[in-house]
Amino acid sequence: MTDSNRPRASWDEYFMSIAQVVATRSTCPRKYVGSLLVRDRTILSTGYNGSIRGMPHCSDVGHMMEDNHCVATIHAEANAVIQAAKNGVIIDGATNYVTASPCWSCFKMLANSGVKRICYGEFYRDERIFEVATKTGIELLHVPLPGIALPALPSP
Repeated sequence: MTDSNRPRASWDEYFMSIAQVVATRSTCPRKYVGSLLVRDRTILSTGYNGSIRGMPHCSDVGHMMEDNHCVATIHAEANAVIQAAKNGVIIDGATNYVTASPCWSCFKMLANSGVKRICYGEFYRDERIFEVATKTGIELLHVPLPGIALPALPSP
């Protein structure tokens, strides 16, 4: 039985909510970020920010800081693209849903990988992405974070 009066989430809200859940896997407490790549309403890949596979997590051993950035962390968008490549998934024409707007390096990577649309939850640092998105025909859209509340896990 369904509640016909309940408003359904839009597709952008739905996928941004999933990006928020993906962010809960992040291992760098400086910024928890989740990203997913979607095409034709199908999730192609997900990623969250964290250390190199097999290396200790920032949350366990601290940060590797350079110029006020943790350089041990691979960004969520990069991990989503890497996961797609590792699994042979074509992301050309996809939409990237990310909880924080891409940094300059991640924006360039998404643009060159064929991503046509980037939906971000909160603005994070780099204004250049807006001008270059316009010049390259990439849609850059703010989708407010839904602020989903996940239920607490049962005690063991």
